[in-house]
Amino acid sequence: MIELQNVTKSYLTNHGRHYIFRNLSFLIPPRKNIAIIGRNGAGKSTLMRLLSGLDTPDSGRIATDKSISWPVGLSGGFQGTLTGRQNVKFVSRVHGAEGNRMREVIRYVEEFAEIGRHFDLPVNTYSSGMRGRLGFGLSLAFDFDYFLVDEAMSVGDAHFKRKASAAFKERTERANLILVTHGMNYVRNMCDVVLLVDNGSIKLFDDVEEGIKVYTDL
Repeated sequence: MIELQNVTKSYLTNHGRHYIFRNLSFLIPPRKNIAIIGRNGAGKSTLMRLLSGLDTPDSGRIATDKSISWPVGLSGGFQGTLTGRQNVKFVSRVHGAEGNRMREVIRYVEEFAEIGRHFDLPVNTYSSGMRGRLGFGLSLAFDFDYFLVDEAMSVGDAHFKRKASAAFKERTERANLILVTHGMNYVRNMCDVVLLVDNGSIKLFDDVEEGIKVYTDL
């Protein structure tokens, strides 16, 4: 269960306080792969950050008994002076992975990211694509009830995109996805329901094609 309870979220801008959500209450359907779509500026990224715990509401709360990943592919949290391997070790310790489990995580991330010798170079020498690959592999190395994905599958070449899509399909056998995207093909192929973020509200569509049509007609 993931439930938004009277959530208000705003940001201070040069033109005053801008409200993304006001007293928003919404229950996200359980055991479904969720697509979150909407126009630029609608609040998709804000919702993603709230769900992942990277940001907090001004008021209200998000109640859940499920584990939700940080946004898959997120690379901004890496320590740039550390190598990819050292960053993976650090995150592993944070999540209680020591000994053999840590070695499994390191091996998985190194093989999945496919960045070769750069894995042992400082992250601040990486291209944005390499950072994304590292973040992508690191996210998938841990088990969550929900994997939160924000356009991560746009990272890399065609081979890596196919690999990423296959990895997520494998994950849906034991977990669910919350996909924040502009890519309607991903929505069609990977999601069961659509949440359309528009004007501070969330509209649920059990019919994916109907949700896509309403979005494209905005």
